[in-house]
Amino acid sequence: MKTAFITGITGQDGSYLAELLLQKGYAVHGLVRRSSMLNTGRIEHLCDDRNGTPSQIELHYGDLTDAGSLDRALRKAMPDEVYHLGAQSHVALSFDMPTYTLETVGVSTMRLLDAVRNLSRENGKPMAFYQASSSEMYGKAAALPQSEKTAFYPRSPYACAKVFAYWQTVNYREAYGLHASNGIMFNHESPRRGENFVTRKITRGVARILAKKEDRLRLGNLDAKRDWGYAKDYVEAMWRMLQQPEGDDYVIATGECHSVKEFAETAFGLAGLEWDKYVEIDPALYRPTEGDILLGDSSKARARLNWEPRTSFVELVRLMLEADCRGVGIGL
Repeated sequence: MKTAFITGITGQDGSYLAELLLQKGYAVHGLVRRSSMLNTGRIEHLCDDRNGTPSQIELHYGDLTDAGSLDRALRKAMPDEVYHLGAQSHVALSFDMPTYTLETVGVSTMRLLDAVRNLSRENGKPMAFYQASSSEMYGKAAALPQSEKTAFYPRSPYACAKVFAYWQTVNYREAYGLHASNGIMFNHESPRRGENFVTRKITRGVARILAKKEDRLRLGNLDAKRDWGYAKDYVEAMWRMLQQPEGDDYVIATGECHSVKEFAETAFGLAGLEWDKYVEIDPALYRPTEGDILLGDSSKARARLNWEPRTSFVELVRLMLEADCRGVGIGL
């Protein structure tokens, strides 16, 4: 039986990845921060033993800013594969918390890579490492679409930190021979997406408007264009990277581009509403700098990993909207 260790296991991607690995027969360990409030809502069904069901995953308390806790957690888990998904992952918030973002996104990757390198060397057991890189690294994109060869031009503290983490992963692969891979993930959403992300803000807002709980939806830049996929499809690509003979870097994307306006139009349209009667533009929600058109070329992943997205844009919006409607006690 293989063992996997996931940072960010309580997040959107971490929860879907844990489910996938359990289905494949893995023993799954996850890193969680100690908090005064429970933050395991997305994985309760995997670790809740109140009904006498043994926990399917083992959680370890630690913090991405604390190298000692990362090392201790890894030594307890002794994994075959390490998936580094944890971070301060909200781009807009990174402008308000740039130093913290650099610590949790960038420096944490170097801490974890070093712990993996040291533990692998001590025990003679190589570990495969996955780094969650981001399309935000392209920012003011030099080419369209963006591939593994496209130059980075980060436009936020978050994106700058991700570029740092990307190159540290490449460096540890080349300098120490680690099986280390970067998954350059373009935007991927789901019903488990955080409510402060624009896609979830839209579907949740539409659901609340349908339920007569709100009458307006405030949004920022409607012209921002992104390549949106389904998170559940994307975590499979993460796993496939670590099954390869060697580490490498892969763009994971749908190859389709849609604007925030299109996302809102689709969500309101599925609800039988005209979007422009409910959407209000709030200049305060604009970012200081914004990436241009982010559109991914995932041909390398499709050829080498035999991976492709299975969920269309409209299907994704519908999945999210239906879940948010259930959340407010109505049907779509």
